[in-house]
Amino acid sequence: MDDAEIERRADADPDAGLIPPGFWDPASPASVETKEQITLRLDVDGLRHFQSAGKGYQSRINVVLKSYVRAQEKRR
Repeated sequence: MDDAEIERRADADPDAGLIPPGFWDPASPASVETKEQITLRLDVDGLRHFQSAGKGYQSRINVVLKSYVRAQEKRR
């Protein structure tokens, strides 16, 4: 799709409209949680379990670790 086609489709879209001046002025970048790159040795069966669900396995491992930390903090 070229620029002319994009413009044509935008003009034909009843939900598309001009963004009013100043619309983005109060916007600020979202804060991103920083992560630290490490080397971690995991048991093969545990790693394969997370990898078997596909892309994003490292994020899933991180979620499980965060959940464990929160549970431990509640126990204190």
